[in-house]
Amino acid sequence: MSCPFCFPETDREQSIVLSNEYCLFVQKPQEVLIGSGLIVPKMQRETAFELTTDEWQASFELLQQVKELLDKEYAPQGYNLGWNCGDIGGQEIFHAHIHVIPRFEDEPLAGKGIRYWLKQSSNQRSLR
Repeated sequence: MSCPFCFPETDREQSIVLSNEYCLFVQKPQEVLIGSGLIVPKMQRETAFELTTDEWQASFELLQQVKELLDKEYAPQGYNLGWNCGDIGGQEIFHAHIHVIPRFEDEPLAGKGIRYWLKQSSNQRSLR
């Protein structure tokens, strides 16, 4: 009962903005990542690797609708899309979800993609 994606109605800050048969697009008020949200399968799947073919197709279709909505509402100049899978991949809620993040040219980190911080030399693994 504690999963905010299995039971989206339990998180009062979270809004279901769009949905289809297999997935939801949810948003919470954001101070930094304006307009961002998550596409989440309705059925519990731990990571994107467990999604069914129907869930992948529904996620793609919902993503197109989300982009249309965010383009109209915020007019971003770009987007970041990302799945975090597993502890080491940065996943914190173990119900698959794709981050949809509108990006704007006036951001301090405009032009920096999702790999930006991963490519830093401080992230290099030491070879044994």
